[in-house]
Amino acid sequence: MTDPAFRPRRSCLYMPGANARALEKAKSLPADVLIFDLEDAVAPDAKAAARDQVAETIAAGGYGGRELVVRVNGADTEWNADDLAMVKAARPDGLLIPKISRAADIDGASEADLPIWAMIETPLAILNIAEIAAAPRLSAMVMGTNDLAKDMQARLRSGREAFATALSLTVMAARAHGKIVIDGVFNGIGDDAALAGECEQGRELGFDGKTLIHPDQLDAANRIFAPSRTALQDARAIIAAFAEPENAGKGVLEVDGAMVERLHLAEAERLVALAEAIAEREAARD
Repeated sequence: MTDPAFRPRRSCLYMPGANARALEKAKSLPADVLIFDLEDAVAPDAKAAARDQVAETIAAGGYGGRELVVRVNGADTEWNADDLAMVKAARPDGLLIPKISRAADIDGASEADLPIWAMIETPLAILNIAEIAAAPRLSAMVMGTNDLAKDMQARLRSGREAFATALSLTVMAARAHGKIVIDGVFNGIGDDAALAGECEQGRELGFDGKTLIHPDQLDAANRIFAPSRTALQDARAIIAAFAEPENAGKGVLEVDGAMVERLHLAEAERLVALAEAIAEREAARD
């Protein structure tokens, strides 16, 4: 088995908890992560039914190697306590909490004893991002760019210039504290070029993957957030060069005309481990 630290999260697809047909279809979708949503995707009068349906769905299984995460309603809502009780009993792979603005907001969900994922979707969350990322119970941070845009009174346009600081600070905080970090959704359906561009941007910024709102977006995220063939060839060449007996103890080598250091070796090993984890995930998913 691959180190769990390299579990791929290239594609994290939101699935409405009230839609039984969608939850069933998700068993055949090539998503690394399925986020069963009890919050934004569910109308108030359907919350209880959606909660029960998600519990039954998790218990029934059939999702292969896909990682299952449940997004609950916020702590300030009437549904939160029942959501947390269900998640504690159902034991998905993770619990996603909305509207996290400070580390203390995570405490209320700690009794669920599950990996906690936090939605980063408020200006206060960005101002407190280092504190949030340092929370011991936190496993992952997920950008909520739509809510962030609303609170900032900013426009979520191509290029996302208004959110450059928020996106970069969140990635930096995640890396500083060893947390998973997932990019926000792309709202367009059917605009493949724009989706690919935003996935490329997220990958360049350092995100592990992207949240998605439609199955048609899966292929782009899976492809772009995976190591490319060229990157893997280069990584394996670096690993092989440092493994040569004559290079034992050396800090710098020339590999294929480029100078590489041991920091490049560490990144090469990470890429190869990620590629192996993706291969494992796809085999288990099928």
